[in-house]
Amino acid sequence: MTQDRVLAGVAVLGGVALGAADFALQKLLPYPWANLANSAAAWAVAAFALGYRVRGSAARAAVAATVLLVIAVPSYYLTAVLVQHDDLASMWAPASLLWMFFGVLAGIVFGIAGRWTRLPNWRGYVGVGLPGAVLFAEAARLLRRDLAATAAIEAVLGVLVIALAGRTWRQRAVGVAVAVPLALLGFLGYQTGGMA
Repeated sequence: MTQDRVLAGVAVLGGVALGAADFALQKLLPYPWANLANSAAAWAVAAFALGYRVRGSAARAAVAATVLLVIAVPSYYLTAVLVQHDDLASMWAPASLLWMFFGVLAGIVFGIAGRWTRLPNWRGYVGVGLPGAVLFAEAARLLRRDLAATAAIEAVLGVLVIALAGRTWRQRAVGVAVAVPLALLGFLGYQTGGMA
């Protein structure tokens, strides 16, 4: 029971920190780093990292990662209210609710992927490859928008996160191989959603 409380606290406080830091870093960092701060893929990797650290079931990892991302959205908008005097209603505006919905989806997928990295089967390979894939997919989207410097940073981070998440050289190599088709699917998702 104490572990659940600690995990809930980490997820909530992590969400507050993620949303506030994302907004602040967009304002403070120069190009191309500011674009990286405003990255949906970076949020997905944060959910993966929390899922990776969770002990217990994949469901527990999914819930924690979902809480992290859902809390991060109003935290982002609240920071905008406090820093640049945005309207408080932005916290529950349709765009905010849509991002929270995406946070639920991404929290489930990437929280479970983080937990899967410990498994010695195909799920372990998918778990290791998925955070790299989301960074590669976003890098491809950024290339199409002539943001090559940020795309290059995200591609390097994709390889780095796979290297860090993998427990063996084989898992890392297969993780990279799995990340490529997953990144293609992610890029097609961006295209389909009109975000490419």
